[in-house]
Amino acid sequence: MRRLSAGEFWTRLEGSGRRARWRGQAWEADVEAQVRRIIARVAAEGDAALVALGEELDGVRLEPARLRVSRAAMEAARQAAGEAFAAALGEVVERVTAFHRPQLPAGYLVEVPGGVAGQLVRPVRRVGIYAPGGRAAYPSSLVMAAVPARLAGVEEIVVCTPPGPDGSGAAPVLAACAILGIDRVYLAGGAQAVAAMALGTGSVPACDKVVGPGNRWVTTAKRLLYGQVGLDMLAGPSEVAVVADAAARPGWVAADLLAQAEHGPDARVLVVAAGDGVLEAILTEVEAALELPDASGVRVALGEGLAVAAPDVGEAVAMADAWGPEHLALHLEDPWAWLDRVTSAGAVFLGGWSPVALGDYGAGPNHVLPTGGTARFGSPLGVYDFVRRTNLLALGPWGPARLGAAARRLARAEGLPLHAASVAVREAGHR
Repeated sequence: MRRLSAGEFWTRLEGSGRRARWRGQAWEADVEAQVRRIIARVAAEGDAALVALGEELDGVRLEPARLRVSRAAMEAARQAAGEAFAAALGEVVERVTAFHRPQLPAGYLVEVPGGVAGQLVRPVRRVGIYAPGGRAAYPSSLVMAAVPARLAGVEEIVVCTPPGPDGSGAAPVLAACAILGIDRVYLAGGAQAVAAMALGTGSVPACDKVVGPGNRWVTTAKRLLYGQVGLDMLAGPSEVAVVADAAARPGWVAADLLAQAEHGPDARVLVVAAGDGVLEAILTEVEAALELPDASGVRVALGEGLAVAAPDVGEAVAMADAWGPEHLALHLEDPWAWLDRVTSAGAVFLGGWSPVALGDYGAGPNHVLPTGGTARFGSPLGVYDFVRRTNLLALGPWGPARLGAAARRLARAEGLPLHAASVAVREAGHR
């Protein structure tokens, strides 16, 4: 890990403009050009484009009839996964459901002069979920999207997941679809899958919203298709910031850093430590772990990670918060005492007994989180992402008379006399 002083950290974070792009999602011009071509092909050719792109980009030739995964194939995947997998996934589903149920939003009515105003809450009708299945398969991410969608009342869920070399989807993802009762599952990956769910093809129905993490091609496709379809967020590489003081167990801090680095070479890790010798003890544990035979996959991410010595805990928390991490782990003697200082994190893990991995899998909070500093304005995926809000106004005969004067003045000030006239005619009608 690259060691920085506190001053060097702040200079790096803010040196080329507030919230410098050194950590943000990169929109490479060549990737965007490729994704634009993929979207155009899917829009023009539908299923034929999915078949051709699957062969060109994934090396898998599928006939159009095989784009949709059969129920029999999903059930076979569930049987192959075994009872232990089904029980573990079922347990996670229960906890994710319990965590998200209180998020259910409600409409409301308020009195206004001459009537009522309010808001209706309605579920999104059809949602598409992208379930990665290439370098790694994430049935847990499928749970994190499908459970809140179901709680919101979404009528139809569509899943796209990449085909493997043998032309079938990732077995854990298909097994999870069977356990969750999702039967519209299609073998398509990358940007073409997002385009299919956004635009529709002969087989894949057009969705009203597309959610789920993915690689840079998936994320770029989501960005380019926003407006054609609703989105959850533009997810970048996974990341963690750990704040530690003298009460932290260095081995546990190292374990959290290693676990995050396991996501891939572009995973981002930051540790900020306060107290004599705390950072050195943590880095010693990290170096020892990297000597293990199975640690080669995390060396690149940790090599690019940042390690900062802070003058005190308050400064350490401020640094991590300014970084705006997806995951923030507070390995502190009294983490609750510092929670009010946290304003820009996707998820916070308080104390050494609360590993990020349990947030990913077992505890119930959603692990689809804002990345790349977007936690300063973004939120975790939740039930609220799967509903729409509609404003309403219902006035009786006295309403325009009591509200009209102010409305007419503002309309005329904005140069919209016909707006004013549409109010005035009601006032006249009441008189």
